[in-house]
Amino acid sequence: MAYPAQEHARKTLRKLAELLPPEEQTKHQIIVLAGSVTPYRNDTDRELPFRQESNFFYLTGCSVPSSLLLLTASSATSDDLVTTLFIPEAEPADLMWSVPPPTLDAARDIYNVTDVLYTSSFTSSLAAALQAAKAGRKHTSGTPGGSPFAHAITAAAMTAGTIFHPHVHTLPQTTQFPTLPSFPHTVRILSTYLLSALHRARLTKSAAEIAHIRRANAISSRAHEVVMRVLGVGVRRALAGPQGGTQDADAVAKRVPLPSEWLIEKEAEAEAIFVASCRREGAVHQAYRPIVAASTRAATLHYCCNDREFAWGPVETDDHANNGAFARESQQLLPQVLLIDAGCEWDNYASDITRTMPVGNGGRFTPEARAIYELVLEMQTASFKAIRPGLHWDAVQLLCHRTLVRGFKRLGIFKAGTDEATLLAAGVSAAFFPHGVGHSLGQDVHDVPSASKPEHNPTIAQGSGSGSSAEPGHEKFYEYLRLRLPLEEGMVVTVEPGIYFHYHLLAAVRDSEFIDHEVLSRYEPVGGVRIEDVVLITSDGFENLTTVRSDVKWVEGVCSGEL
Repeated sequence: MAYPAQEHARKTLRKLAELLPPEEQTKHQIIVLAGSVTPYRNDTDRELPFRQESNFFYLTGCSVPSSLLLLTASSATSDDLVTTLFIPEAEPADLMWSVPPPTLDAARDIYNVTDVLYTSSFTSSLAAALQAAKAGRKHTSGTPGGSPFAHAITAAAMTAGTIFHPHVHTLPQTTQFPTLPSFPHTVRILSTYLLSALHRARLTKSAAEIAHIRRANAISSRAHEVVMRVLGVGVRRALAGPQGGTQDADAVAKRVPLPSEWLIEKEAEAEAIFVASCRREGAVHQAYRPIVAASTRAATLHYCCNDREFAWGPVETDDHANNGAFARESQQLLPQVLLIDAGCEWDNYASDITRTMPVGNGGRFTPEARAIYELVLEMQTASFKAIRPGLHWDAVQLLCHRTLVRGFKRLGIFKAGTDEATLLAAGVSAAFFPHGVGHSLGQDVHDVPSASKPEHNPTIAQGSGSGSSAEPGHEKFYEYLRLRLPLEEGMVVTVEPGIYFHYHLLAAVRDSEFIDHEVLSRYEPVGGVRIEDVVLITSDGFENLTTVRSDVKWVEGVCSGEL
């Protein structure tokens, strides 16, 4: 499926028309966007991984570094838009050191734009576009950071006395910039409108975008399962004995172990296997830094160190069961959870999946960990049953807190004599579930924040948040919620409830009259549990794009090596 850049450009122009004052909608529109450049490590010539700026990719589908886009239309409501993509011309050094950009003929076949030219033609093309635009017409321009043209466009606009609110990366004064035409005094350049229009357009996804997100989630789902199955292999080997007695143990110890022989004994090893699985299937980038947290570190929401050994420390080859004791100390084995929040990108589109799995204890959860896991799964299941177009996301957040409160009362963590409404009004559950139940997802893992959680949001009172008198709840429930809108068909969102026992967060409720602190102390060693899937909002509900299972029977079966 070809990337629908022209469709996205028309959608953005329609959103721009909705934002512009009526008298400006009929004026000539010029949009200039600059893509990212290849980053380099410090002051060296060593390239760092390149990833195209999201808004530029949305309108072009182009991942060539140092590219530019010029979009023109006779008005914000017209269909006569012209999109010209500018890419660098291949230099001899490109052929020697790196992969060169495509030729113009090849690029015209690849990209869904009106025309493709070399960046050397940009200044003359922009001058012609400005000349064609009659005086007094509005021109919107955004120059996302990183392009060597961004500074020059900004300087030209400022010297022309225009109104300009750029998003520009400051470049060194020694950088040589191209000569650009002066902007007429009558031209107004407002990037604020353009950024808002782009974010609103990106909030709902086209069919091609959904296909990209679906593939990213399929690859990441398999990577999560690979990690679980490697854990299960370790359990099976431990029960069978060293290599089943088929190979010389000394010879095995001396050679480099092959991937099929790897075990997971540290957070870093789990991360490495996850990323390797994604790369094996062609995913170049992770959508964010993987979170791989064992034991009580799972209570840290964005834990990214991923550098700690499991609670019992390094273990010997084929000794994954640890014989009920630590490898280095004669202490009782501490079974624990391993929380992995990780997802790859596919062609600039993200996935975001979290699975929590048992480590130790023969690949099974402890009773306390299983109880918390099942409660988090109950929170997610309740969310799935409620999700539909028109439902305000605040209502899903409140539903998760209500489910948590009921579950904690069953477990005895919250005292049975306190009614549900009182607990919700007190906000005590926010210490255990402090984040939002989910967020918009697309090219960025926390997608289009200005659109998903706008500064001026008249929908809040329509939801079940603190602005609504129809439902109880505490304002703390919504403090870190990244999506605060009614759901629309075509949105892609994550559903990621969690329960955490973090000593800093629990400090706020240590003296709470609603908590049985003796019961709570039995659950604190669990650390944290989060289960996260990516869903597409459909006309009558949702479709789960995450394919790796999360039910207890399957997770324990895989992590124990029985499935």
